[in-house]
Amino acid sequence: MATLDDVRRIAVGLPGSEERATTGGAAWFVRHKLYAWECHPWPSMPEDVREIVAAELVVGVKVADSIDKLALVEMAPTVFLHTTTPWGEPKVAFRMAGIGDDHLAELVTEAWRIQAPKYLRREFDEVGSSSLRANSEGDR
Repeated sequence: MATLDDVRRIAVGLPGSEERATTGGAAWFVRHKLYAWECHPWPSMPEDVREIVAAELVVGVKVADSIDKLALVEMAPTVFLHTTTPWGEPKVAFRMAGIGDDHLAELVTEAWRIQAPKYLRREFDEVGSSSLRANSEGDR
């Protein structure tokens, strides 16, 4: 089962990422823009969702648009929650117990990309592609 430490491990490798404690729990920002967070059972959530968030670890991430959110919810409706709170859209929340390591890394990294400025995305891409080249050259 994925944990907040797994989110931390992913976030620490993203340029400009910083973790902050908020009233709802842990949250990750890039250049003062929220991209991932531990969900808290706010009164403004629908009651069924609030019960899930109160009972287990749920994390929210920014998504590119409502179509991406809908695709994730339809792909795994028992993992991705249909709604949480009305603010901060577009976003999606998911049950950490249902997320694999690779999918978690993809969700957190893509959320960071959505919020990060171009120069940080470029830095991340350059570092990632150069380390990818080094790894493939080492395989020869």
